[in-house]
Amino acid sequence: VVHRRERIMNNKLTAILLIAAAVLTNAAFTVLGMVFNYPDILGEPVDDILAAFRASQTAVIGWFTVMAVSAALLVPIAIGVGRLSTRRAMRIAVPVGIGAAVVQVIGLARWPLLVPGFAADAASSDPATAAAARDSFLLAHRILGTVVGETLGYLLTAAWTLLVLIALDRTIAPRWFTALGAVSAVLILAGVLDPLKLPVVGIANFIGYVMWSVWLVIFAILILRHSRSRAATESALSGATRPVTS
Repeated sequence: VVHRRERIMNNKLTAILLIAAAVLTNAAFTVLGMVFNYPDILGEPVDDILAAFRASQTAVIGWFTVMAVSAALLVPIAIGVGRLSTRRAMRIAVPVGIGAAVVQVIGLARWPLLVPGFAADAASSDPATAAAARDSFLLAHRILGTVVGETLGYLLTAAWTLLVLIALDRTIAPRWFTALGAVSAVLILAGVLDPLKLPVVGIANFIGYVMWSVWLVIFAILILRHSRSRAATESALSGATRPVTS
C-alpha cells in the first residue's frame, strides 16, 4: 500500500512538472518576443542587441530566468519519468534528460548573469571597454548560447524524448502520442543545423518545440490516467484476494 501511494504521488508530481515546464517555457518565450523581439533580435548587430537589452533589462532578465527555471525542471521530470519503466532505454534516458536540462540552463543563465555586465560596459565612453564588452558578449553567445545551450540542448532534448518513447513502447500511450513525440524530437534536432543558416531550420525548430510542449502536456494527462487506472486495478485485486472474516 505504501509503495502504491509513493508511486501515485511520484506520478502526480511528474505530471505537474511536465505541465509547468510547458507553460513556463511558452510564457517566457512569448513575453520575450514582445519585450525583446526574441529570438529574432539575435540576428541583429551586437550594439543593437545590447541596446535593446538595456532598454528592457529587468523584464528580459526576469523572463530569461523563468525560461532557465523551466529548463531546470527537466531534471526532476527525467527522474520521475524514469520510474515509469525499467527498460534499458529508460535507464539511459534519465541521465540524458538531466544533461539536457543542465546545458540549457547554462546557455540561458548567461542572460541574467553575464549580459548585464556586457551591456553596461558596451555603453561605456571608453572605446576599449566597449569593444571588449562586445567581444565578450559574442564569445559567450557562441560558446554558452549556440554550442552549449542550443546545439547540445537540441541534441539531448531530442534524444531524451526518443528514448522515453522507446522505453514506454505505447504501454501508457496510443500510437499517435508516440508519433507526435517522435516528429517533435526530429524537428527539434533540426536546430543543430541552424549555424548553416538554412531558411527552413529555424521554423522547423520552432514548430518542433511547440509540438513538444503539447506532447509534454498530453504526457502528463496520460501519466495521471494510467496511474488512476493502475491504482483502481490493484485496489480491486487487493479486495478480491483479501480473506473473508466473520
